[in-house]
Amino acid sequence: MTTTTDTAVTPPDPLAAGTVRLVDHLAGELARAGVTHLFGVGGANIEDLYDAIHRGGAVRGIVAKHEFSAVTMADGYARTTGRLGVVAATSGGGAMNLVPGLAEAHASRVPVLALVGQPPTGQEGRGAFQDSSGKAGSFDAREVFAPLSRFCARVEDAEALVELLPQAMAAARADPSGPAVLLLPKDVQQARIRVPGRRTSPTRGGMYAPVAAARPDDGALTAVSQALRGAGRVLVIAGEGVAAADARAELAELAGRLGAWVAVTPDAKDVFNNLDPRFAGVAGVMGHANVADCLRRADVCLLAGTRLPSLARGGLDRALAGTSVVSLGPEPPFVAGATLGGDLRQALRAVSGRLPPHSRPCPRHEGPLPTALPGPPPSRDGRTVPYAQAVAAVRAALPQDAHVFVDAGNTGASAVHLLPAPRDGRFVVAVGMGGMGYTFGAGIGAALATGRRTYVLAGDGAFFMHGMEVHTAVQYAAPVTFVVFNNNAHAMCALREEFLQGGVRSDDLFTRTDLAAGVAAAFPSLPATGAADAAGLREALLRANAGCGPAFVALECDPREIPPFLPFQSFTENEESPDARGSVHAG
Repeated sequence: MTTTTDTAVTPPDPLAAGTVRLVDHLAGELARAGVTHLFGVGGANIEDLYDAIHRGGAVRGIVAKHEFSAVTMADGYARTTGRLGVVAATSGGGAMNLVPGLAEAHASRVPVLALVGQPPTGQEGRGAFQDSSGKAGSFDAREVFAPLSRFCARVEDAEALVELLPQAMAAARADPSGPAVLLLPKDVQQARIRVPGRRTSPTRGGMYAPVAAARPDDGALTAVSQALRGAGRVLVIAGEGVAAADARAELAELAGRLGAWVAVTPDAKDVFNNLDPRFAGVAGVMGHANVADCLRRADVCLLAGTRLPSLARGGLDRALAGTSVVSLGPEPPFVAGATLGGDLRQALRAVSGRLPPHSRPCPRHEGPLPTALPGPPPSRDGRTVPYAQAVAAVRAALPQDAHVFVDAGNTGASAVHLLPAPRDGRFVVAVGMGGMGYTFGAGIGAALATGRRTYVLAGDGAFFMHGMEVHTAVQYAAPVTFVVFNNNAHAMCALREEFLQGGVRSDDLFTRTDLAAGVAAAFPSLPATGAADAAGLREALLRANAGCGPAFVALECDPREIPPFLPFQSFTENEESPDARGSVHAG
């Protein structure tokens, strides 16, 4: 029998008396700002926003399995579309689960808006469930989120949202971009506000349009241009900022005018054509020896859209110390040199405008030849596939308009080193925090946002952390191909133990798991394949490409195989390069 307390109550007409619920206004403003998807996990203190998203219909609500993955879905959405990613979560544990994902977005400069439910204001400091107001001994959510956001505010009353929302969106998209957080008490979400006057279209100078970039500083522009004009040989190292600024064409134009070699950071393989004769390879600990060789031969190293953090700089410090460095981008680099700040796209155009208009020939170089490493030990049971063969199979099947998301560990190092970026898709590696399991949500967010086939390349350790987001891909028919390199270990940790700590501990070696069989049993509608060899992997990937929904492929690798990762190379039998010697720290 249904009681009066169980009866569903129909919300009042959102347009009644010229007012709307705050959440209806919020949902409408997200749609007007160009947001097409909201990712998150529901709960009592965020359910009103989900109700508004459902009723509004302009923004699609996607329910993840975990709030960390919901943030990475918003992150992948933002990286592939250039639009603001939005995530929503309830209070308490749901809110706290956002933290590592937002930390990645902060470190990698990804614009994400987090809408975080809170208990009703009247219950704050009075023992409310999941209270994070900072009152009466509770912790303050603002103090948690403020250090990893560009903007963080508690919406104390409904009318305040009219000003706070555009501020949060603008802060997320400003330089440096990153997360913005709005804390939304439940009663504030439910409150009614008078509809604000309509503003102009956000795509034509309205409230959410990006702030016009300032002109490059003339003095800095002159110094950088003169350094480049006088250089005989130039190495460009391009970073993720080129993708964020949609400045690939400007980068290619400048490289042509300079006759430069072009290297990329590990998280920016897609910003320059990997098959172009100018392409020198990947810089840093997962990169190619040719980059260090070009750097030693260069008169000037030009950094474009990268601060050159340690993962991109590993093995290059000695050569950098002997080379003049100039940098273009909104933030100063981690190495000394002349810097032209501000908007990267404008800076690239301005520097090109100071150079002769014709292209210069590129000096000869070896190109991104793979590092020669000892092959994997003989397989104990004949089931394992070497990384190089597996990556070659992925390369053979990968559509050139696909997106690729590469997770952490030995799998990630191998893919970054060996797999060329698709010509017309993103190649994303989350090196900001380097969190395992990032790719499962991020790949889903990218696939839903763009409708393109998206590849997730991850190890079994990453799968065990957040691989159940496969369910989300099945639920929403996302065109994602999950490729899990299963070495039944946290293999990079095991190799570190062997090389650096006197022997492998059993902690990081796992009992063998048949992932494909398990996933197939859990999701009968999902094509799940256990590939026995590289040929089987390629065939499974081609079948997935022909489908319209998700697919899952697992293959077994050997945890003893050494990946192309600079900190391990001094322990191989190969001759060390001069820059490989010494300590290179990477987690």
